[in-house]
Amino acid sequence: MKNKEYLDALEYFIDKMLAIPDTINIDVSDHLSRICDVLRISRMTVTIYDNYRLSDPDHRRTVVIYDKPPCDESCCIVRRNVTAAENAAVYSAWQRAGEDEWDEDEISSITRVLDLMFLFNGRSKLIKDAEKLIFFDHDMDIRNHKFYMRFIGQLCAQNKIGDYAAIFANLRRFSVINQQIGRENGNKVMQIFINKLKELMSDEELIARIGGDNFALIVRKGNLKRILNILEGTAITIDETYGERIMLSATAGVYVVPDNDSSISPSIIMDRISLASHIARASGKTDPVFFNQEIMNASQRVTSITADFPAAIAKKEFKVYYQPKVSLEGYTIAGAEALCRWIHNGRIITPDVFISVLERSMDICRLDFYMLGEVCSHIRKWLDAGLEPVRISVNLSRRHLSDIDLTKHILSIIDSYDVPHELIEIELTETTTDIELFNLKRIITELQKAGLYVSVDDFGIGYSSLNLIKEIPWNVLKLDKSLIPDLKNDPDNQNQMLFKYVIAMAQAMGLECIAEGVETPEQVAMLREYSCKLAQGYIFDKPLPKEEFEQRLSGHAYSI
Repeated sequence: MKNKEYLDALEYFIDKMLAIPDTINIDVSDHLSRICDVLRISRMTVTIYDNYRLSDPDHRRTVVIYDKPPCDESCCIVRRNVTAAENAAVYSAWQRAGEDEWDEDEISSITRVLDLMFLFNGRSKLIKDAEKLIFFDHDMDIRNHKFYMRFIGQLCAQNKIGDYAAIFANLRRFSVINQQIGRENGNKVMQIFINKLKELMSDEELIARIGGDNFALIVRKGNLKRILNILEGTAITIDETYGERIMLSATAGVYVVPDNDSSISPSIIMDRISLASHIARASGKTDPVFFNQEIMNASQRVTSITADFPAAIAKKEFKVYYQPKVSLEGYTIAGAEALCRWIHNGRIITPDVFISVLERSMDICRLDFYMLGEVCSHIRKWLDAGLEPVRISVNLSRRHLSDIDLTKHILSIIDSYDVPHELIEIELTETTTDIELFNLKRIITELQKAGLYVSVDDFGIGYSSLNLIKEIPWNVLKLDKSLIPDLKNDPDNQNQMLFKYVIAMAQAMGLECIAEGVETPEQVAMLREYSCKLAQGYIFDKPLPKEEFEQRLSGHAYSI
């Protein structure tokens, strides 16, 4: 054996082995050829035993690593190593037939090569274990979000992504299912559901768990319909003995990846299926939502609003408009609701465009406090100018309910302008969760102790209205316009009677009652008949800029 030839062959072998992650499950014979030729090795194998004592021959597997006949079966070097998991790896090398016996240097070099094989295979196992830890969801024994992103990244790099459709699926009512059948059975049901999907998928497709009851899939376009059929609803057997079954379905956001779009990336795909899934869940419908241009435009609006908001609030682009609340006794202004308008790039943006976007984050709280500050500054100016101000109501988002210091924050703004507390009314919308109800009751009690008015906004469109006014000591009940009867299409007067009794109930409980969305003289007459004292709506005024509303404060009376 020539020493330089051996060292060159050894360097070549090490370089090749370092470049691959697996030295057992793929063909490495080409990497071994030079070193085996120099060392006159004809055949090399590795036998893996499940335990280091080599006591159970049924629990082993042998892999031929290198094979180039002829082989001398009588001349073999064996090297045994034990892994940290107490498995045994036995490496064997046979001499080429018809050759002189190996000398001591060759035996030492061959032993070194066999030890290197063990090290490379140990490295491979470590990589496999790390990959399983990083890229697997162990509860469901499927791939996870990180692997999903890597997988579609590979498809993008190979220019194959145009053959696929991506899906974001959320299991419907799964928390309720867990409560009904228990978490263990819930996991079993989820696993069966996943398996039903996997049965329809090839090795070139993937389902991954994103977290909780959320999953992402990447499937070939031709297979999309079959996958969606499962997601729309399939029966899962919980108990084979009794035949107990449950129907499981998922909302789905789908993005059919276009052909030949070089801009597509894993993050873009994930963003689009997540957005489509969010729309599917919000709609409450069973049909999947496909990402399209309309959704893309809406997404771009969300991005634009979110990006523009900090500068807009710093530049005071958000303006207060006041919609009068009118006393039905003398048709004079008895109060007003502060409404937000965004004056951006020379045009007015209405709240329906930006409020829902800001409510996705705490930006809405920042806007609410800004609006309260603007209202207080206006009231202060009216007081200083000798005008007789009226009580102004300011809307607060439900997101504030988690703020344990909300009352302190509200009072600090009001008091900074030295505004009498009784001139401010805080409007809060209905809530349906026990936690929010608890926080709502605490906050309203604190605000009332501080001398502020509080009102429940949009009463009549939620699910807990009656319980809400029973449990919480409101000052004002704002009746949503959906409660106001359609006088032309209510021949049996059923809705009118319901409306009448709601007003009577509110007054019996000591609540001030105001009807929103009043638009016709007939509705005004009905409200007066039912003893509703206040109304708000376009029959009196639309929301007005501050300057126009100020003009109404000097004894203005409406004519009906």
